[in-house]
Amino acid sequence: MLITEVDNFFEKLKENWKRKKIKPAMSLEIKEGLIKECDKHYSLNHWLSYASNRAVKRALSSHPSKFTHPDVGASDTNIKKRTYVSPVIHLGSFENDGFLKTGNVIGINLDSTGNGAEVGSIGEIGSFLSLALADGKRFFEHLREDSEQARSILNYCAEPYDDLKAGLLSMIKDVEPQTSSKIKQVYFPVDDDYHQLSLLTNSGMVYQLRSRLDKLRFSEEVKALRDKKRKNEFSEQGYSEIYGLTTIGYGGTKPQNISVLNNQNGGKAHLLSSLPPSIEKRNVNFPKSDFFTESFKKYEYAANFKALHKLFQADYNNIKLRDARDRNLQQIIDLLIEKMWSVRAVSQTQYHADTFSLSSTQRTWLHDDFADEREKSEQWLNSLITEISAWLTRSYEKVLDKKAIKLGEAERLHFAEVIERNKEFLK
Repeated sequence: MLITEVDNFFEKLKENWKRKKIKPAMSLEIKEGLIKECDKHYSLNHWLSYASNRAVKRALSSHPSKFTHPDVGASDTNIKKRTYVSPVIHLGSFENDGFLKTGNVIGINLDSTGNGAEVGSIGEIGSFLSLALADGKRFFEHLREDSEQARSILNYCAEPYDDLKAGLLSMIKDVEPQTSSKIKQVYFPVDDDYHQLSLLTNSGMVYQLRSRLDKLRFSEEVKALRDKKRKNEFSEQGYSEIYGLTTIGYGGTKPQNISVLNNQNGGKAHLLSSLPPSIEKRNVNFPKSDFFTESFKKYEYAANFKALHKLFQADYNNIKLRDARDRNLQQIIDLLIEKMWSVRAVSQTQYHADTFSLSSTQRTWLHDDFADEREKSEQWLNSLITEISAWLTRSYEKVLDKKAIKLGEAERLHFAEVIERNKEFLK
């Protein structure tokens, strides 16, 4: 009796072969003839001999280089064209660390690359060599170690064990590492060594991702649940949706030229969305440390301060000039009040006490949580009027720069008087 995993493997091969070859409309005689042909081909004596003679035409690999560039590979043609890249086999080891990596993906398949014309038949050989036995080791590992399991399997064939072993292991190219400029691998110096930044594609993980996504999206169970949702019927069980998927094609119309797994999946793999989170654009930001410096742009008030400057320069003083001065000041105050309301509108969602350093006066003035306090007390308002007066003076000097007239206590007091008229609007 064969080892269970190997027995199951060949039963699946037979089932797949019969499903493809035997059609319902065929006569019983033809069907029986095809079943005999199938049983003969997949008998261990015949198949192992066949496999050991053909394995040399392709190379087993966990990270086929053809996914990065289709012109490179591990065939004789690549050697002639100097585009040979040594095949990589990395199985990894399981660690319960939460990372998506080779060793942590249970049941991941090894791939093979090489002569595209041989992809179908040799795909079976690659799957056989990478078959995981009960102890977790792949069959080719057992073969390398000449384990009891490897010997018991190959002994089903009449050919000598060593010949079969050499033929099968010819699919694993133990050669000096060799790469090609076509795959443009990037290495970054780290201490006295290099760290590779551009990784080759792990095709087993790529197509296991596709398998899991397809099951998540198209399984019969999910289809039934979607149908219930469409009919507005109750179900205790939910289902998941994956949005923003993209499909990528490898190999164009000849996926067999890339690898076995690529050919089995029609050259199509799924890509999860890697776009950054969609962030709502903010026209208004709650100030972190100071309302006056963070909520205003110079251009917003420059024209008003320039107009004030012309009035300050006048060599006369009458009611019209004073009215014009106060109108410009009031326009600036109106702009400030408008900003105040827009900041208050976002205070609940944007203010975080542990990351903001607003003064207590500005926090009381701008945050909705302090609305009652604003009505009950005016101490904060008196402090605010002083802050606004100082801001008006600073902003005037900032806009006019060296042309600015030195403002004294009289101007500051007048600024405060104009602000006082707007007390109710500032609350």
